[in-house]
Amino acid sequence: MLKLTKKADYGLIALKHLADQGPGGSSSAKDIAEAYHIPAEALAKILQKLTRAKLLVSHHGTNGGYALARDSRHISALEVIRAIDGPLFIASCLPHETGGCVQSGCCTVREPLRQVNESIRALLDDIKIADMRDSRSRAALNESSDSREELVTLR
Repeated sequence: MLKLTKKADYGLIALKHLADQGPGGSSSAKDIAEAYHIPAEALAKILQKLTRAKLLVSHHGTNGGYALARDSRHISALEVIRAIDGPLFIASCLPHETGGCVQSGCCTVREPLRQVNESIRALLDDIKIADMRDSRSRAALNESSDSREELVTLR
């Protein structure tokens, strides 16, 4: 089963939270950790990695905290995952393109798995932090849109 690590999950949650703060908005690691019940020490390390990857900027001082380094429409889920976990591979043979796998001479699934890996990478690269809207917000928008359509139909 393909699954994100908890660290990558926490990183995506933190970036989504910061995106929700609006342009120039920031939050402390402690505030984010408390809001989502994330272990504060783990989140602090994750935020440091994301800062080193230039996805976040940190501000020191009493009103300090973390903020997005660029617009959330230009930060992909793939960038966040790579910054935290490194390269994404669904099969252990894929990084060994030089034939390091014992089965490389007789493997019949290497190329299909490489294609699946590329498809997953492309999908994650297309998903931007700004796209990760709260499902409740989407439902509310859909409901208000449906209500407007019903109202127009009734008139």
